[in-house]
Amino acid sequence: MSTIDPLDIFRAEAAELLEQIEQGLLDLEHRLDDRALIDSVFRGLHTLKGSGAMFGFDALAAFTHHCETAFDRVRKGLAPATTDLVMAVLAARDHMRALVEDPAGDYGATGAALLKQLQDAVDGGSGRTEPTAAIDQPETIPAAGAVASTAGDAADKSQMRRWRIRFSLPPDTLFNGTNPLALLDEMRDLGDAEIQVDTSNVPPLDAIKPTDLYLSWVVMLTTDRPRADIEDVFIFVMDEMSLNIEELGPFDPAEPILAWTPAEAVATPAVAAGRMAEPALPPATHAAEKPVHAATGTSQRSEVADSMARRKAESVRVPAERLDELMDRVGELVIAQSRLTQIAASSLDAQLRTVSEEMERLCSELRTTMMVLRMVPVGTLFERFRRLVHDLQRDTGKTIELVTAGETTEMDKTVIERLADPLVHLVRNAADHGLESPEGRHAAGKSEIGRVTLSARQVGGEVIVTIADDGRGIDRDKIRAKAESSGLIPVGAVMSDQEVLQLILQPGFSTAATVTNLSGRGVGMDVVKKTIDSLRGTIDISTRLGEGTTIALRIPLTLAIIDGLLVRVGKGRYVIPLPAVEECLELSLEEDLRSRGRSFLSLRGSLVPFIRLREIFSTGSKPDPYQKIVVVSTGEDRVGLVVDQIIGDHQTVIKSMSKLHDDVSTFSGATILGDGGVALILDVANLVAAGREQEAQLRATA
Repeated sequence: MSTIDPLDIFRAEAAELLEQIEQGLLDLEHRLDDRALIDSVFRGLHTLKGSGAMFGFDALAAFTHHCETAFDRVRKGLAPATTDLVMAVLAARDHMRALVEDPAGDYGATGAALLKQLQDAVDGGSGRTEPTAAIDQPETIPAAGAVASTAGDAADKSQMRRWRIRFSLPPDTLFNGTNPLALLDEMRDLGDAEIQVDTSNVPPLDAIKPTDLYLSWVVMLTTDRPRADIEDVFIFVMDEMSLNIEELGPFDPAEPILAWTPAEAVATPAVAAGRMAEPALPPATHAAEKPVHAATGTSQRSEVADSMARRKAESVRVPAERLDELMDRVGELVIAQSRLTQIAASSLDAQLRTVSEEMERLCSELRTTMMVLRMVPVGTLFERFRRLVHDLQRDTGKTIELVTAGETTEMDKTVIERLADPLVHLVRNAADHGLESPEGRHAAGKSEIGRVTLSARQVGGEVIVTIADDGRGIDRDKIRAKAESSGLIPVGAVMSDQEVLQLILQPGFSTAATVTNLSGRGVGMDVVKKTIDSLRGTIDISTRLGEGTTIALRIPLTLAIIDGLLVRVGKGRYVIPLPAVEECLELSLEEDLRSRGRSFLSLRGSLVPFIRLREIFSTGSKPDPYQKIVVVSTGEDRVGLVVDQIIGDHQTVIKSMSKLHDDVSTFSGATILGDGGVALILDVANLVAAGREQEAQLRATA
C-alpha cells in the first residue's frame, strides 16, 4: 500500500486555508466592521503560520506572521480594517500560495514589496508614521523557561485575565516534527507569559532516547485573549497531548504571576549518575498525572481535545485518485453483476436467481454510495469566481456584482474540476464584452453596477450551470457578418437563431475590435466548447439586445456510471441515457408508411420530429413489424428515435471511445454488456440537433 506524503496533506490543508482566507477577505471588503470576519481571517492566517512552521515551510510561516500581526492589530482596535488592508492581504495571499507550491523559489523581492504594501496599509489606517514592525529582521524564539512580556505591554490591563496552562506532549513529538518551543512562542504572543519547565520525568542519561520528549510545561499567562485563542495554539497536537487550561480570574497587578514561589519548590535528589537535581513542581503539575478539569475537578481530558477528536473521527481525508480507483472497481463489479443476471435469467436454478437478485441489489446500493462519495456542492466552484470578479473590476474599470444561486447543487468532483476553466472564460467574456462601461450603462438607463449571475440546478440526470449578464447582449447581424467574412458560413446561408449564436463557439471566432488581456483572440469560447463536448454536455445560448446574454451549460451528473435504456436497431444494441428519455411509443407499420417523407409525430397536440436510427446506422435489414419510438429531449428540444426493440434498463459503465472515433458525433462512448458484447452509447444532444436540422429543412420545403 502506498504511503501518503505528509507534505501532500499539508498542501491540501493549506489550499483550504488559503481559500478560507480569500473568501473571508472578499466578504470583509464589504463589511469592514464585521468582527466575526476579522477573527475568521486572523484564525486562518494563524493556523497557516503554525502548520507551515510545523512542516518546515519556514518562509511561509515567517511571511504569514506579518499578515497575522496586521490583523491582530485590527482585532485589538489598534488599527481599523480598511480596503487597502484587504487588498494588501489578498495580494499577500497569492504570495503565500506560491510559497506553498514552491517553497524553494526566489520570492525575496516580491515578498519585501508585499510586506511594504501591507505595512503602508496598516500605518495609513492607524495614522502612525513609524513602522509597525521590523519586517526585514529575522525573529528569534526565546529559550524555554524564560519570561517574556510582549503583546501584553500595550494592552489594557483592566481587561486582562490570568490563565494557568499545563501541558505535556507525547514522547514521539520531536520525531513527528512538532517544535514545543514554537508553541511556547505562540503563547508569548498572546500576552505576558511566565513559563516553568518540569523535568521530573527525564530518565537517567544512559536511558535517554534522543528522539523522545520527556519535558512538560506550566504557563502562567496574562492576556486579554479568549480561551479559544489559547486552544488554537495547540490545534495541531490536541489529539495526543495532555492539556489543561484553567482560568484564574481577572488580572491583579498586586498578585504574583506564578501560583507558587521558588521557596515552595522541593529539591529532587539525583537518581543516577549524570543526572542533575532539578526543582520539582507541585505534584498536580507532573506530566505523569492526568490534568484536573478546571470546571468539574474531575480527572479528564480537555473538552476541546475531546471535541476535536470527535470531529476528526467524523471525516477522513481520502486522495482523489483512490476514489477514482474505487469507482473503476465498482464499474467492473457492475459489469460482472450484469453477466450474472443474464446467466441466472436463463437458468432454472432458484438459488442462483436468488443470489443474482441479491447481488443486483447490493451492486445498486454500492454504486449509489460511490456516487455520493464523489459528489461535491457546485458552490465550491462558484466561490473561486468571487476573487476573479474582484480583479476584473480593477482591470475593466467597471463595477460588477456577482450573484450566485443553487450552490448546494451537487456534481461529480471530476466534472466540477473540468468546469473551472470554461467558466473562467465565460465570466471574463461577460465582464469584458457583455457588460457596458458605467457611462454606457447610465446612458442606457441601467444601474451603473453590472451584474453577472452564476447559478446551477439539477434536471433529471444532468446539471444546468448558467452564466448570465445584464449587459448589451449579442448582435446576431454582427456575428453573421463576421462569420461570412471569415468564410465560416456561405453568404446568405439559411440558419436558425440558435445556429447563428453557436457560431461564437467556433475556433478563432471573435467580434472584438481590439484584443485585451482578458479576451478578444477567439480562443476562450473554443476552449469552452471542447471541454463541454468532452463532458458529453451541451451549450445553449440566449440573448436580447440591450438586456443581456445567458449561456446554459448542460452537464451530466457523473462521467462513470449512468442508468441507460438498452435498445436494438437491426442486429446492433445501443444505450440511450435514461435521464434524457421522456417516453416510449409504438410505431405501427401503417404509421411508419404514412409518415415517410415528413417524419413527424403528433404527440399531445405538438409535432415532434423523429429519426429512423436504422437509416443513420445503415443496418441493411428489414424493420421489425412493430417498431418503437423513444422520445428524448435536451432542454426544450425533443426528438423521437425509432428503434426495433426496447430491451430494458441497463446500468451502464461508460468506456471512452478511441482517438480514431473523435469525429463520430453520434456516439459518446461504449459499454460492455453482460454477455461480453459491446453496446454504443448514443449522444442524445447530437441526435436532437440532427432532428432539429431535419425539422428546419422540412419546414423550409413545406
